[in-house]
Amino acid sequence: MTAPAAPTFRKTCFARTAAIALLAISVAGCATKPDARTTGSIPRISAASLDGMNATELSNTEKSIGAAYVRDPKNKEIGLRYATVLGMTGKTSQALAVMQQVAIAHPADRDVLAAYGKAQAAAGQLEQALATINRAQTPDHPDWRLYSAEGAVLDQLGRSEEARQKYRLALDAQPNEPSVISNLGMSYVLSGDLRTAETYMRNAAGQPAADSRVRQNLALVVGLQGRFAEAEEIARRELSQQQADANVTYLRAMLSQRSSWAKLADKDGKAKTATN
Repeated sequence: MTAPAAPTFRKTCFARTAAIALLAISVAGCATKPDARTTGSIPRISAASLDGMNATELSNTEKSIGAAYVRDPKNKEIGLRYATVLGMTGKTSQALAVMQQVAIAHPADRDVLAAYGKAQAAAGQLEQALATINRAQTPDHPDWRLYSAEGAVLDQLGRSEEARQKYRLALDAQPNEPSVISNLGMSYVLSGDLRTAETYMRNAAGQPAADSRVRQNLALVVGLQGRFAEAEEIARRELSQQQADANVTYLRAMLSQRSSWAKLADKDGKAKTATN
């Protein structure tokens, strides 16, 4: 007798809602680091440093880089950084518009195409993002970050097996890279396999190069399994009180339906047991 499909479907939908924003971690790594030759008048930022900013600092950074972009809209480094900040502040449409202009000015630049694909994915243009990232990839000299970015988009399209193949290609090229392992874990979150997801997340969080974003993904996966106290403890590590409070508030919002989640998981488990 075949087990009912509804619980798994509903559980997967909730997982997709909780995880979709966090998958952007793989695409975020595609943009280049600030060029050492960049003048000090242009703020130097990275995804990691942005994560450490509060709302006021992000707003000030956005204004500063925005002013630099207005003065020199064809500057690759300024455009990339401005789009990154806009994406961090939720202005996905504006970030996409910026990246469209940068891509026009640098149509064959690999880093620009990667960031453009990120902006398209964030704006919900998933098929276009996939095509852009594929254009950026070169078969003779593949970039592990682009494999990971492609996997993230494929996961959002529901093509999990293809996505995991891309993550594994990324790990072949960059072994033990925590952002890729984390994305592989999030792929299993999206398909409702939380135990496997946690295994990958703990692996990612245990890598020397893991940052707080990877550990926040682990906190989410732990919380989705109903272990909220443990999830909150993970979320509060190595962050300022303000950042920790913001992350915990986010986690609480994501896990507000955890009772419903547990009931669905229980029903799904019983259904599977009945078929054995």
